[in-house]
Amino acid sequence: MYLSSVRLDLNRLTRAELFDVLEGGAYTAHQLLWRLFPGVPEGERPFIFRQEMEEDANGKGAGLPRFYVGSACAPEPVEGFEVQCKPFAPQLAKGERLAFRLRANPSIAKPMGHGRRSKRVDVLMDARYPFPKGERTSQACTDAMDAAARQWLTDRADAFGFTLPVAPEVGAYRQYALSKKEGAQPIRYSSVDYEGLLEVADPVALNEALRHGIGRAKAFGCGLLLLRRVPE
Repeated sequence: MYLSSVRLDLNRLTRAELFDVLEGGAYTAHQLLWRLFPGVPEGERPFIFRQEMEEDANGKGAGLPRFYVGSACAPEPVEGFEVQCKPFAPQLAKGERLAFRLRANPSIAKPMGHGRRSKRVDVLMDARYPFPKGERTSQACTDAMDAAARQWLTDRADAFGFTLPVAPEVGAYRQYALSKKEGAQPIRYSSVDYEGLLEVADPVALNEALRHGIGRAKAFGCGLLLLRRVPE
């Protein structure tokens, strides 16, 4: 696996691409990053990514996008892209604690009753639904949505080779409606940013999660698990 930091020369983008990228448009970002992997069939996408907006020296948003890209092969040099790439094969040990960041699409397939197909739902919106409309901006509703987001990750942690020794922070909940073509039905999904501490339970399974990502909407900037070691 390779982990890359990618910046774009914004002067080389079309006006539409520029506006989309600056607004966090994941579909445009996905198409641009494909240029780093020429020759790979689109149905075999070899990368997952996450977009951030850089901060200046004062900690304020500088408005410049940076992408973190995890890929099965090294990106090719392409004019207009500044890429810093390194092989990524962490030596993980059971019981080791690591800081993590994850942007994920917290959704589940919810049963709709006998004889009906299950429906994929956003777990935060599902937690919000029982509250009357006048209470959906209340602290109680916010707490319920945050708890649902944390539970979604906790329920999947074991399968991905880790446990959560402390409840992760939940932030930056966003909803998206992306249209690939004008007039087409938009693709709707949501994302949540998680940050916290994990403990390695199964190094092999966790390495697989690093390679393949967690959850759905990976083509739209979700799923990349970022780890860093913490001081003893």
